[in-house]
Amino acid sequence: MTRAGLRICLIASARFPVAEPFAGGLEAHTHLLASELVRRGHQVSLFAGPGSDPALPVTELSVGPFRDSAGGHGPAGSDPDEWMREHHAYLHLMAGLGRDGHHRFDVIHNNSLHHLPVAMAAAVRVPMLTSLHTPALPWLESAIELAPPDSVFVAVSTATRAAWSHVVDARVVTNGVDTVRWALGPGGPAAVWSGRIVPEKAPHEAIDAARAAGLNLRLAGPILDHDYFAREVERRLGPDVSYVGHLDQRTLCAVVGTSRVALVTPDWDEPYGLVAAEAMACGTPVAAYARGGLPEVVGTAGGRLARAGDVLDLARAVTEASDLDRTEVRAAVLGRASVSRMVDDYVAIYDELSARKAAA
Repeated sequence: MTRAGLRICLIASARFPVAEPFAGGLEAHTHLLASELVRRGHQVSLFAGPGSDPALPVTELSVGPFRDSAGGHGPAGSDPDEWMREHHAYLHLMAGLGRDGHHRFDVIHNNSLHHLPVAMAAAVRVPMLTSLHTPALPWLESAIELAPPDSVFVAVSTATRAAWSHVVDARVVTNGVDTVRWALGPGGPAAVWSGRIVPEKAPHEAIDAARAAGLNLRLAGPILDHDYFAREVERRLGPDVSYVGHLDQRTLCAVVGTSRVALVTPDWDEPYGLVAAEAMACGTPVAAYARGGLPEVVGTAGGRLARAGDVLDLARAVTEASDLDRTEVRAAVLGRASVSRMVDDYVAIYDELSARKAAA
């Protein structure tokens, strides 16, 4: 088997399409990974949500209507219809892979957050790699207990590996960014915040910190929690703070590259912090809460860190980061967060797993 001839089943999220404008870092990461694998000559089959980029070799996950019994319901706190649609889509996929996946693929890369690919891996005669893009979640913890012993798990940061260490001994493959697309920008007078507009990303704290630091702020990203947006974000908008919308990557690169500093404000342990790496690739220094993988991504050359949840300390980090040299900020991310390095790391694991399959 040559390195350019692997048959790769890449499982993505069923909830959001792998297409621009991306709903979040996971979709952007999957698109970048699939595109680079195809460019290198691998045979990729991407199983992803409806509406995914038709330029990729996509098979849409069948997230269609599902009629359950009158008493059926999903987990407490979930939308039962949505839960069942996703459950049915992954169940259908894994059952199909169990029937003939060993004839079609050399390796499966599970890049979704769903528990079924992990839990059903033992029923599929193809080695599976699962990327861990979240802190430890109970439904994934439970699924890992059912995974065959030859399954491989990869964490996207050493912090995420530590968060999963009580469940599984994961390897580390940090995320990459397209450092050609995310090119060095000239900077500008305003700050930027980008990402999913949801409570756990806390953009309202970015607004408060930017104001405390005396900088205008542009917010970009999909509004996935409209109640939160109305309650905490919309009322803070004004002449110095604007919401610029859910942007495609070309437009977002321009906004980030013409910003003075990028704020990253997770209210959870950010598994990696892709928006920080993207900003640094543009030369835009980062002011971020020191949570999860962000200290690894930002370091000391890419920006400044603040105590988690401390808006005034974040304002201090904004002021200090704003004075960093943009070429040095970009240089800090070029080697360790390039897409080439990330895909090299994944392909090395694919080769290992496909050789194991051939030997078996």
